Amino acid sequence: MNFEVIADNIPKLLQGVGLTVELVVLSVFVGFILAVPTALARVSRMWWLRGPAYGYIFFFRGTPLLVQIFLVYYGLSQFETVRTSALWPILREPYWCAIIAFALNTGAYTAEIFRGAIEAVPSGQIEAARACGMTHALAYRRIILPQAFRIALPAYGNEIILMLKGSALASTITLLDLTGMARTIIARTYMPVEIFLAAGLLYLLLTFIFTQAYQVLERHLTRHVALQR
Repeated sequence: MNFEVIADNIPKLLQGVGLTVELVVLSVFVGFILAVPTALARVSRMWWLRGPAYGYIFFFRGTPLLVQIFLVYYGLSQFETVRTSALWPILREPYWCAIIAFALNTGAYTAEIFRGAIEAVPSGQIEAARACGMTHALAYRRIILPQAFRIALPAYGNEIILMLKGSALASTITLLDLTGMARTIIARTYMPVEIFLAAGLLYLLLTFIFTQAYQVLERHLTRHVALQR
């Protein structure tokens, strides 16, 4: 085990950490924005809302993330209409293709988490909201969604951790995230064990930092539960 090689390449690996965090933060943010209306469509009684939402979730949960990345990065460029459209300056860049694929993927998983959380809200509280004269939209805004978000917190935290680890696939489309930077260093040093060990420890550190921060957020948002006990 050559620890000198690890120490010499830590600064470069940290550059990859920066890109990894950036990819995860942006994709989770966009995925959250996609997930909320998709989850609402999934629990809707209108089939023309429920059907497309189900199809989107089924596709992105049923296919590998690697395939989705390749479909966005390599697949869209096969269409002439895409190459001549205003979106081509974005879709030809691996960075934005990774963001799109990650966001669509995590959005599908998050939407299903939120759907389950919405359906887990006690029906008695919904009936009480209606008895108070609240409209359907007002009941969602004041009663259902706030509780659903709290119910979804543990599962949503796990999804973000999975997204953090899944971001390693960004290296397959030439991005120098943490894994991509590690592979570049290995190609030069021929020391895969040392470099991948260092990369793995950095992923572990990122997961630990996120887990601790998320636990603080979860305790803050569910402090009323502790007070009731």
